[in-house]
Amino acid sequence: MTRPFSGRLHPLLASLVLVAWAGAPRAAEQPPPADVSVWITTADHTRALAPSAPARFAGQASARPQIVVDDTQRFQEIVGFGASLTDSSAWLIQHTLDARQRDALLKELFGREGNGLGLSFSRLTIGASDFSRHHYSLNDTPDGTPDPDLKHFSIDQNRGDVIPVARAMLAINPQLKIMASPWSAPGWMKDSNSLIQGRLLPQYYDAFSRYLLRYVDAYAAEGIPIFALTVQNEPDYEPKDYPGMRLNAPARARLIGDHLGPMIARRGSGPLIFDWDHNWDKPEEPMGVLSDPVAGNYVDAVAWHCYGGDVAAQSPVHDAFPDKDAYMTECSGGDWEPVRSGGLPLQMKNIIIRSMRHWARGALFWNLALDENNGPYAGGCHTCRGVVTIDSRTGEITRTDEYYALAHASRFVRPGAHRIASSGPTDDLDNVAFRNADDGSLVLLVSNSAIQPRRFSVVHGERRFAYTLPARSVATFVWRSDATQHD
Repeated sequence: MTRPFSGRLHPLLASLVLVAWAGAPRAAEQPPPADVSVWITTADHTRALAPSAPARFAGQASARPQIVVDDTQRFQEIVGFGASLTDSSAWLIQHTLDARQRDALLKELFGREGNGLGLSFSRLTIGASDFSRHHYSLNDTPDGTPDPDLKHFSIDQNRGDVIPVARAMLAINPQLKIMASPWSAPGWMKDSNSLIQGRLLPQYYDAFSRYLLRYVDAYAAEGIPIFALTVQNEPDYEPKDYPGMRLNAPARARLIGDHLGPMIARRGSGPLIFDWDHNWDKPEEPMGVLSDPVAGNYVDAVAWHCYGGDVAAQSPVHDAFPDKDAYMTECSGGDWEPVRSGGLPLQMKNIIIRSMRHWARGALFWNLALDENNGPYAGGCHTCRGVVTIDSRTGEITRTDEYYALAHASRFVRPGAHRIASSGPTDDLDNVAFRNADDGSLVLLVSNSAIQPRRFSVVHGERRFAYTLPARSVATFVWRSDATQHD
């Protein structure tokens, strides 16, 4: 990840967050039957995905501002929410937790029974990232000599952690969609002759394309289907202490248009290609690939990161290419501004609510799990935070702001839902609304960034209700679209 911030990790508030498995969040509790069910988490986690006082539809609900929900206007279909199974996350889950702890955590994250979040979207790294225990590619040669026939290709580096954990995730949620991104081509393919820094040499565009598809096929053989690829993580950045590779828009257009795209087309079975996989601050980069008359035909979506620019950049790209999807594919929690002071409401607002309002079909945080020292890592970010923190000594689990942001969306907005229209942000309140395809239920996510409670009304057709959210909190509201009005 590209991140100019630094600092020590602020201790997480722990009254309800640092819990052993016997005391996992009681998210399975349901509120009593009501017109509108409500779940709330406060920024200090004293209320954590807690079923709260239900809301009642009434003839009058005059509180201002009003959030008007219109389910006759439907937009993108939702793939889901989740986080990346980095090498570090997989190693911690596989080797720090015992079998009981590991099963409980993965069921909580990827299952839907009981208190499960039902995460349905994830990301793998093709070779090492900064969140690996050491640097490697999947086609390193003993003496660094070129190997365009890929005779040294192997996924053995992943057999002890990533592969078994990914299989376990899929066993719990067989509909889980997994994308994959390389941090670097093998060093011998680059002008730096190293995994660190450098550019992909044009004479290896074909070999690199075959490398990516060898990865897809090798993982498929292990029972792990890859539904989408990006050709390079953060292609406008060359980190100095972990794998990376600069690959600008003209280079990506030639790689995709002349090599990878035609190879996938001949296969006839995917994976999809997502372009960019980098920040909001350079929308001209994906626009350059999408406007290429050859490469643009092979690109299915634009992948975005949160570390520069504003999420609103997603919409002009979508407007220019409405047949191309958008995904938020990386954003980390951690100890830096504005994440430190913004906390849960900020993460919910930017990565869940606003990314969806700007056409994202899925949203991913970065590491699924890190340890109490924000690792293990091999370069890069020293202050990043996982969706959960695993104490490497005890296996104790801390559920972070990112966990609760995902929970408020993923537990209630199921794959196949559509975003529906809702009025825009006002008075520190941000929102996005969805209609689930399976039962027609409506879901409204609201984030209150204010330091005081906020009262507002929700209007849906002829029905309306009022509610007051605590200061610095997020909420999920769920109701049936055919609910009877109560006066």
